[in-house]
Amino acid sequence: MVQKRPNVIYVFADQWRLQDTGYAGNAQVQTPHLDQLAAQSVNFTHAVAGIPVCCPARACLLTGQHAQTHGVFVNDVHLADDAVSMGKLFKAAGYDTAYVGKWHVDGRGRSNYIPPQSRQGFDYWKALECTHDYNNSRYFLGDERQARLWEGYDASAQTRDVQAYIRNHNGDNPFLLLLSWGPPHAPYETAPPHYQQLYDPATIELRPNVPPQMAEQARAWIAGYYAHCTALDDCLGALLQTLAEEGMAEETIFVFSSDHGDMLGSQGEVKKQRPWDESLRVPFLLRWPRRYGWEGRQVDALLDTPDILPTLLSLCDIPRPRTIEGQDFSATIEGSPDPSGGAAVIYCIHPFGQYTRQEGGREYRGLRTRRYTYVRDLNGPWLLYDNRTDPYQLDNLVNRPAVQPVQAELEAHLQQKLDARGDEFLPGMAYIDKWGYPLDDSGTVPFRW
Repeated sequence: MVQKRPNVIYVFADQWRLQDTGYAGNAQVQTPHLDQLAAQSVNFTHAVAGIPVCCPARACLLTGQHAQTHGVFVNDVHLADDAVSMGKLFKAAGYDTAYVGKWHVDGRGRSNYIPPQSRQGFDYWKALECTHDYNNSRYFLGDERQARLWEGYDASAQTRDVQAYIRNHNGDNPFLLLLSWGPPHAPYETAPPHYQQLYDPATIELRPNVPPQMAEQARAWIAGYYAHCTALDDCLGALLQTLAEEGMAEETIFVFSSDHGDMLGSQGEVKKQRPWDESLRVPFLLRWPRRYGWEGRQVDALLDTPDILPTLLSLCDIPRPRTIEGQDFSATIEGSPDPSGGAAVIYCIHPFGQYTRQEGGREYRGLRTRRYTYVRDLNGPWLLYDNRTDPYQLDNLVNRPAVQPVQAELEAHLQQKLDARGDEFLPGMAYIDKWGYPLDDSGTVPFRW
């Protein structure tokens, strides 16, 4: 008897950094359900968002391509309708496809209707391009052109909808279901009140790389951020309980991750796009009890966002199209070598939004290895950290004589990877001009069409 392909549930939060999970060592934030999931999952401890910003990360997830290829390297631009992407590939393999929550790759207005041809193969559709008004959040149901309103806190309502989908799904076909939460992205102070009451800003212990002048503001941000995280953790627990009640947990590939992190005052910086670990490192947990059992394990391979699609395709025995550029990490779970060669490329093609040039934004290319972070900008080497001895990245070693052999090796490895991608590392405007994206009056941020 041929065994039915597994269901796939992919849950991802917006801007939830790895550092703010209990299982990764943060004792301040309450994430018991996530911690339990980690104890049952393959935990990719060094997963990164190579281009750590919203729309580019989502387009990389859906296509398995690097941002220079699919063209979504800034926010609020359109992922091509004819892209070879996740929903289409699973649908062609006989899967039912569903998407609930934040979409953010349509690029034609954050509140506008998204037509069927732009939904990348997802049939069950309860989504909105983008909102951060989590308690007054709208969505489009299928082909309805009048937006509906999620009841209350949108992540909770979206989770309830996914629970209903699981309970009511016809068992003839497996399903691929993506649940995309908006929090813990700012505004940080908008989690339900009973979650906010769990965290007093005055008691928040900051990471050592938050400068004193930002301490008060960072504590306020982080208290609200943690409240969102705990609210989402309860959503996760409810979803996992439904899977168990329906007898589907054993046969379902369940993934929890995030599109990128959040600086939250570390290095004196805010939000994302930055090349530091708070922006780059993301949780990535994959549970599939039928194949891997219920006892968790850690994998230190350098999984990047484009690697997720080919890995899921392989696990589900779906052919990989030639358009995919990411690496398949399925064999790595079983003990095979890390296909990344131990390094993920981190990059900013064109700084924009909350990382404009006026705020220190710059183009960069770099590597995150298990031990080192190395980054260069258009002027040459910029950052070098030994993350083993300096986990908060407080001491930039770049160009110091004592580290020249290490820096030269990292530079050669980076150039090798860029050459393999055909990445010439040009100024950002070269890519803006190539793709024909309009700019606003600052000359850096795409219009929200």
